[in-house]
Formats: sequence, structure tokens, C-alpha cells
Amino acid sequence: MGTAPLAATVLDTLLACPEFAVVAAVTQPDKPKGRDLKLQPSAVKEIAILRGVPVLQPIKARDPESIQKMQQLAPELIVVAAYGQILPQALLDVPPFGCLNVHTSILPKYRGAAPIQWAILNDESETGVTIMKMDAGLDTGEIVSEARTAIRAEDNAQTLHDRLAQLGGELLVATIPKFVTGELQPSAQPAEGATYARKITKEDGRLDWSQPARVLWNKVRGLTPWPGAFTFLQRAPGPMLLKVLRAEIVREVSALPGSVVSADSTGIVVGAGQNALRLVDLQREGGKRLNVAQFLAGFPIKVGERFL
Repeated sequence: MGTAPLAATVLDTLLACPEFAVVAAVTQPDKPKGRDLKLQPSAVKEIAILRGVPVLQPIKARDPESIQKMQQLAPELIVVAAYGQILPQALLDVPPFGCLNVHTSILPKYRGAAPIQWAILNDESETGVTIMKMDAGLDTGEIVSEARTAIRAEDNAQTLHDRLAQLGGELLVATIPKFVTGELQPSAQPAEGATYARKITKEDGRLDWSQPARVLWNKVRGLTPWPGAFTFLQRAPGPMLLKVLRAEIVREVSALPGSVVSADSTGIVVGAGQNALRLVDLQREGGKRLNVAQFLAGFPIKVGERFL
């Protein structure tokens, strides 16, 4: 059961192991996307169709009809990854071995919808994947196994997502045989240290130049590719929206927050609450991604201009 690209990677990893028989893939209904609002399948559905796996797309997993269909499939184990709905106890009780969830944090830290983004936003040096035996709560089930990875300076939410997706798939296929034989016994999550990683909104991407440069740098990394970090350049007749896609911290530079210290082919250096931030890759509203040299060639910025 899954919807997002992370779940598609997990499904692909499962399908590559001949010892597992995947009887069906359960995913969210197709959703309208793009300017023409054409219905698009989830990443999981695309993989399932490609591999010849039957696909179920219930509107709500808790509907009695959906639960009945799962009972008819009679799975021994259900695997869940980034499905997008909380599963009812009646569904969790269907398989004799229960439901295992692939969650991209070291639980109980970062329960919820956006653990990858918040790990970067909160300047964590490490994160990982937890395989959890699900209960009816929000990421509160017992821990079966976990694997860790460092968060690198060059990481953003996309690169970390891709690494955790691969790590999660590999951990899952290593965990299932030991779990069903009883070699791995689930254990309760620690009572302390639980945090909630709420869903990201577009407004989370706005850069507040009164904050330290490291906070802004983490925001650029943590919110790439979506929703993206953004700021406004003060220009007549009105502020201009710019997305910041890559940035670097510039230490030992003190300037008025939001003011341009320098602008050349190495970057646009902007003062922050502490130190400064060098903007390296940018995108104008409706435009394409440009490195700073390309950007300045078509849109010069002068020292002393202000970002809001």
C-alpha cells in the first residue's frame, strides 16, 4: 500500500525478490495534474502496471467495501509506505502477520507527513528509516528494525528522499523473513523524544532574512524540490518573486539582513541575521532554473539592493 515515489521504490525492491509474492498494489485514486488537469496515476500504480501487478484504488481505505476486498485477497502481510491515509484497525487486522510500515525517520522522532523535510530544516546531522509494525495511531507502532544515514551538506530533500527510499526497500526485504519467523521481535517506541513532522505548506518556503544564514540554507535544502525556498527582490513597480534552488553559507560577513553584499558569477551574497547567504541557483517566476552567472547575464543585480 503506497502512493508516493518513495513507495514505488519500495515496491520495486520487493518485486525484485523472488521469495516474495506481491498479490496486489493498493494506491490512491488517480489525481488531476498539470495545466490541463489530466488524471495522472500514482508512482506506485505506474510501477505495478509495468510489472503486471493488480492495482486497487479505493477512495477511502476504511470503507467496508475496501476492507472486504483486502480480506478476499488474503495477504499474509501488508507493507505500507507513504500511502497517504491512516489505516483503520479493521484493515490492520486482515493479514495474520499484521502491517509493516516503512517510515523515513528514526522513530519516535518525526512522526507524521514530512519527516525528510523537517530533519533537514531542523539541522539534523543524521536520519534514517524505521520498519514499524503498525497500530491505529499516527506512526506510534512497535519498532521492528531501523537503519541510519548521515545528512550530508550537499543533500536536499530530493537526494535524501531517494537515498532513504533505497535504504527503506533494502531494509524491508531484509526484515520481513526475520519478522515472520519471530527472529525479530517488535519493541515499543521510546516514551521520550517523540516529535511531529507536520505537512509542509508553500508559505514555509519564504526566506526570512532576519534569521541566521544557516537556518536559511537549511530551508533551501529542506524545501527543494517542493515547495521551494523563495524570496522577493525589491524592484519597481513591485517586488519580484525569486526561487532559491541552491545556496551556500558565507561566514564572517555582516550586513543588513536582506541587503545585497556582492553579485557576480560566484553568487549573490545577501546579508542575514547572522553571517550571509550566497545564492547560487535561482529561478524567476515562470522561468527556468539558472545558475547565478546565467541569471545575472539577463537580470543584473546591484550591491545595496534589497531582498524582502
